[in-house]
Order: sequence, then structure tokens, then C-alpha cells
Amino acid sequence: MKKAASILFHRTALVGLLLVLQVAILVVVMARFASYFIYFYLFCVVVSILVVLWIVNARTDPGYKIAWIVPILLAPVFGGLVYLLSGGNQLSVRMRRRMEGMDRRLTEVLSDGYKADILEEQYGADAVNQSRYLERYAHCPLCVNTDAKYYPLGDDVFADMLEALRGAKRYIFLEYFIIDRGLFWNSILDILEEKARAGVDVRVIYDDVGCLYTLPKNYPRELEARGIRCRVFNRFIPVLSVRLNNRDHRKFCIVDGHTAFTGGINLADEYINQRQRYGHWKDSAIRVTGEGAWSMTVMFLTMWEYICGGEEDYNSYRPSVLPPIPADRPLGYVQPYTDSPLDGEPVGETVYLNLISKARRYVYITTPYLIISDSVNTALCNAAKSGVDVRIMTPHIPDKKIIFEVTRAHYEPLLEAGVRIYEYTPGFVHGKNFAVDDKYATVGSINMDYRSMFLHFEDGVWLCGAPAVLDVKRDFLDTLAVCQEITLAQCRERSMLRRLLRAVLRVFAPLM
Repeated sequence: MKKAASILFHRTALVGLLLVLQVAILVVVMARFASYFIYFYLFCVVVSILVVLWIVNARTDPGYKIAWIVPILLAPVFGGLVYLLSGGNQLSVRMRRRMEGMDRRLTEVLSDGYKADILEEQYGADAVNQSRYLERYAHCPLCVNTDAKYYPLGDDVFADMLEALRGAKRYIFLEYFIIDRGLFWNSILDILEEKARAGVDVRVIYDDVGCLYTLPKNYPRELEARGIRCRVFNRFIPVLSVRLNNRDHRKFCIVDGHTAFTGGINLADEYINQRQRYGHWKDSAIRVTGEGAWSMTVMFLTMWEYICGGEEDYNSYRPSVLPPIPADRPLGYVQPYTDSPLDGEPVGETVYLNLISKARRYVYITTPYLIISDSVNTALCNAAKSGVDVRIMTPHIPDKKIIFEVTRAHYEPLLEAGVRIYEYTPGFVHGKNFAVDDKYATVGSINMDYRSMFLHFEDGVWLCGAPAVLDVKRDFLDTLAVCQEITLAQCRERSMLRRLLRAVLRVFAPLM
């Protein structure tokens, strides 16, 4: 009985009931006023036409436009209304002001560190241009005196993350898409409680949709009772809106402004292979120590301000002393960056496009999803046709079967152009990494799909000349030993029905 009640009153069930209730009310209203249906129909058609005109003129990816225009024109009665409720990135005046405040605060606090030009002599104009782009449009500076350690598995970062948290003296900031109770989160929570009792400023941000299945609605109160300040990002309230866009997909674990972790991992047991859901979970993470960690601290604080309002005293969080970095270790350059879906600038996609288009020898990519725009598809094909060794690693065991079909639907044109694609046979790949020419790499939260590149808040770390670049490359090459290479012949052996399914899925891929 208790289990049945738990299921009935779980947030997911309540959300579903509210959505069903909205549909039921709409049906009842239409039945009650059936004699006026023609007027309702004409009203919806006009709304749909206006919405299509809005979409056509919007500054967004053409594939995303087509994916919405097709269903709106096929079903004008509901298509336009559905888009208004769930499809766009429109902001209220209040939230737009807060978003502008995030950009302004990033610029105010970090702009004095802009130094992209120092890359010119050693790494050339391509490196300078990439770094300068991140300075101008992500408002994030290039960092020196920064050490970056790459972790090829979530299992590997677990111990180092706990050690860093235990060493916190002033503050701990966590920001994650998913938190789920288990060994990973409970181990962290024990430390957070202990540190909060000792007077450390402990804050947690998690995404409401990301934790819809994993945490109860009142979980912030549970954390507050333990001395941990907690905020939920973009609460999902399915009344007059079913908007699932603009989620906080970033991953930050920050300690005292001098040490920060990010990457693909969330705070749940599958990410450290303590729970096996889709075979072996291959993820990645990166630890940034030194100046770069301060940039990530500012990113967290701007998000905290965005959620709560008000302004933080940023200088009070600036680390007075940075941890010593071994003198015999070449550091290279590190540039953490963040991407907002609400500023009209696709930072994540642009970083990836720059890495692909500037590659001269190789591009090695790891991604859980391959649902790419025409721009990225063209860049990958052109690089391969030009003789660049382009390889992509995706999962063999999917976490979402429909999304997996969409991923595989993108294989054939890439293979035809000479791109090599590998599936990770032991399980699911969740890392989001690029390694390029032994010079550049990026590790972060940004999937190669429309949601990450256009609809969610994301983060990453761009590396130039850092030892971790070769670590990312080595991890990719070592993992090929347990991967299956996909051939063009295999793609073409699919049944006509499956090929038709994939063709249809590709049209609507931007909505997935």
C-alpha cells in the first residue's frame, strides 16, 4: 500500500495527471462549444500561420525550424499552440533582465583577465581566434597558471572529488542536472553536512526536470535543514506550459575557488558504475586547479543570482592563495566556458565547429548522442574529405532507444564522406570530448545534439597545449579496442522499413 501511494504521489505521476487533465479540459470545452468550432479552428489556423512566420524569422538553426514548421502545418489546430507552450526560448521581461545581468556580471568580473593574444606566438592565429571568440561571446577568459587533470571514467574522479570536498575551508558550490541518492551522492552529502556544521558556505543547484524521477519535491527543505543552501533551477509546472527546454545541464563541483570539476558525470551511481543500467558506463571528467577554477566559480555565482535575484559580492569569494603547481609540469592554457540558450549565441556548437574546421591531422570525438545540425554535418564531412582523420565514438547500448535510432540515422552520410564511426560495445558512452591535432581538446557537458547546442545551459573546458589534451586523445585510442567500427555496408543493409523510420526521425530530430 505504501509503495502504491509513493508511486501515486511521485512528482512524475502528478505531472502526468496535470497534463492529462489539461487535455481533458480542452476536449470538454470543444465538445461544449461544438457549434463554435469553426471559429476556434480559424483562430488556431491564424495563430499557426503567425507562429510559422515567427519561426522562419527566428535566429535559430534551420533544422530546428523545419522540425517545428512541419507538424504545425500538418496540424494547424494544435500545432501553433503547442509551439507557444513548449517550443521556443521566449523570456519574460523579468527573466530577460536577469539573463542580461548574468552576461554583465561575467564581463565585469572576468574581463580583466582577457589575454587571448598570448597564444599567437606558440599556437598561431587559429588558437587566438578560438580563445578570443570565447572571451567575446561567452565572456570567459583564457587562463594560465592552471592545471587540468583528465579522468577517463567517472569511477576515477570519485575519490579525488571527495578528497577536494573534505579539504574545503570557505565554500563548496555544486550545480548538476541530475542528483540521485546512492553511494555517490550520499558520500558527498555526508561531507557537505560536516562542512556546513563547520561554517563552510555550502550551496547546491539542481535542475527540476533532471531530478524529476530522482528527488522529492521538498528535497530543498531537507538540504536546508542540514545547513545546505539549495535552489532548484527552472521548476517544471505543467499548467498552461509543458516547456522542457532551457534546462540547467551544467556540471560543477567547486571548492574554495581554486579547484573545480566538470565533465559528463552527474551525481548518481550509474556515473561511477555502482549501478549498471546500460552496461558499462563510460563517462569523463576534468579537474581544473588554479586560475581556471575561479572562472567556474563566477559561472556558478551568476547562475545563483539568476535563480535568486540580488547580487553577490564576487570579490569575497576570490581565492587569496592558489594551490602550488609542480614547476616541472607544463601547463598549457585552459579556458572554461559556459553556454546559454537565451542569448542567441550558440557557443557550444561554435566551439565544436571551430575545432573541426581548423583540424589538420585528426579530430577524435566522443558523444552519447549524434543528432547534429547541417552545419556540423557539413564540417565533419568536409574535414574527412580533406584528408583529416575524423573519428566519432558513440554508445552501442543506448539509454533511449528512439534517440539511438536518430543517432544511427546520421551515420550514413558521414561514412560516405570518410568519417569513421565506432560504437562502444561494453555499454553506454556519456563523455563529451574532442581531441584535435595534439594541440586542442574540450571536455564538458555539451552533447552533440540540438538540446545541448541550442536549448540548454551548458559548460565546457577548452584546452590548448595542456598535457590533458594528450590524455583525452590516449583515452579515445585506448577505448577503440573495445569498440565495433560501423561500416557503410552495415548501414545500407537495414530494412526498407527501418530506413524509412530513420528518415522520418531525422526530420524531427531537433525536437528530441
